[in-house]
Amino acid sequence: MSKGMTLRLGRLLRPYIPQMLLGVFSALVVSSGNLLLPLIFGRGLVDQVLLGLSRHSLSRLNVLALLIILLTAAKGIFTYSKQYFLGYVGHRFAMDLRALLFDRLQEVSLEYHEREKSGESVVRMTGDVTILQGIISGTLAGLISDGVTLLGILIFTFYLHWKLALLTVLLFPFIGLMVGRFGERVRQFTRQMQDRMTDITTIIQETLLGIRIVKAFTLEEHEKRRFARENRASFFAGLRSVQVQATISPLVELLVVGAMTGVIWYGAREVLAGRLTAGDLVAFLSYAGMASAPVAALSQQLSSLQQGRAAAERIDTLFAAPVRVTDSPQAVPLPPLSGRVRFRHVTFGYEPGRPVLHDVSFEVEPGQVVALVGPSGAGKSTLVHLLLRFYDPDEGSIEVDGYDLRRVTLRSLRQQIGFVPQETVVFGVSVRENIACGRPGATEEEIVAAARAANADDFIRRLPQGYDTILGERGINLSGGERQRLAIARALLRQPRILILDEATASLDAESEHLVQEALERLLSGRTTFIIAHRFSTIERADLVVVLDRGRLVESGPPGELLRREGSVYRRLHQLQFGSALPARAGAWAARTTGEAVTLP
Repeated sequence: MSKGMTLRLGRLLRPYIPQMLLGVFSALVVSSGNLLLPLIFGRGLVDQVLLGLSRHSLSRLNVLALLIILLTAAKGIFTYSKQYFLGYVGHRFAMDLRALLFDRLQEVSLEYHEREKSGESVVRMTGDVTILQGIISGTLAGLISDGVTLLGILIFTFYLHWKLALLTVLLFPFIGLMVGRFGERVRQFTRQMQDRMTDITTIIQETLLGIRIVKAFTLEEHEKRRFARENRASFFAGLRSVQVQATISPLVELLVVGAMTGVIWYGAREVLAGRLTAGDLVAFLSYAGMASAPVAALSQQLSSLQQGRAAAERIDTLFAAPVRVTDSPQAVPLPPLSGRVRFRHVTFGYEPGRPVLHDVSFEVEPGQVVALVGPSGAGKSTLVHLLLRFYDPDEGSIEVDGYDLRRVTLRSLRQQIGFVPQETVVFGVSVRENIACGRPGATEEEIVAAARAANADDFIRRLPQGYDTILGERGINLSGGERQRLAIARALLRQPRILILDEATASLDAESEHLVQEALERLLSGRTTFIIAHRFSTIERADLVVVLDRGRLVESGPPGELLRREGSVYRRLHQLQFGSALPARAGAWAARTTGEAVTLP
């Protein structure tokens, strides 16, 4: 575990040190009470009462009975105190750590989310945090209280009979050697088991998210086999960890019982020789018997620490992930934009030495509609991701209204950009809250007005609770067109100066597409708009077409001009989609560029 992770966990625990100290103190009081009982029974009950070594045996018996009851009651009170305070610290620690992890997931660059399996983050947020919570609320205090108990046992046993104590102590080096040997193996197997659980979680998520595809392509048996394979791997990894842990306790117990047998044999000889009282032997044997519990507990706690170390190492990978896109110290808030965008010799690659955009340069005037056209993998989505500053260019720069994106705050930039993706993300909250994502804090009137402008108000009011209807996971209870209109309402509520549309009408039926197109007309008005176009019917509003091929800008210009240009990539792509009727279509685009009525392709 890195030093940074250790300091981070320490900072999380610092506010709860008083409660933790109270819990540890209570644990020590309970341990002290346990240490007193053997002496009370041995010297008090056996020597002074049962063997008649005192003239006041009956009165002593009454006092001893009362003392045992009071001591047990006090132990009960402090046991409750220990569990409450340590449980409080454990739950608060887990809550704070999960919040810190969730915040970190929002902060890390998009490349982290695209590289990591979603199951990894789920396991870190749940399983690994729970392991650390158990260590805070139980293991650490157990190490202290059990360690104190063992120390007390050593002191009392040496006080009662040092030779017997020395015989017993010879056991402990063997136990320590065994625990150290097995502890590292436990950590390794635990890490493997957690990795397997991550794979299982990922498969479950993928299968549930794509359940329609699974059923449509009759992949049920394939997915069952895939899950069974990982499930078996998890079982065997867990079984190896269990085998190692299960080996420790019985071996420790065997050593302890063997030592106690020797102690009883030697102690009985000392009593018969008159060098030890029967009560002291009873007390000594009680202490020796008590030693097995903390020794076994310490071995388990050390194993738990190894598990916690593995969990902390997994969590640390998230904190160690670089945040490549962040506000520079000189970043300034972006003022209200007019919407001028300029790409200057932009080169970018997701991996070093493998650029997906090469020296891209073009300029967009305020209010212009730009269509990004090109085959799959040409770099269209990468281009708008750079505009949203999900990534920074490797070379060149992107400017809005003359401001380099790397010189302005991320929040002020993204607050002025609206994004309508092809697959709308719908959260499992109310319709109202989903629309309000566009501008948290918007009034009810503003939310309803945005929904009306997006042609969404009618279907929303038909839902069981209208705007208060809780949407299912990923909006599964809405149609594709309804989800898209929610996304447009979100963007309308945001009132952005720059708009990004990732083929917002793809995969919609004719009626839904008509309603979405109407909403888009309102949304595009007066805004600089980038449209990632897969269908040429969506380019009718474009003032500028930027054609990308293999990451290079191969041509740009008004759509009518590009359509008439012999040998142009745009004309070739258009012909592939619509056939060879280019002259009429080119005339239609020419009419569009001169302000006449447009015949749609």
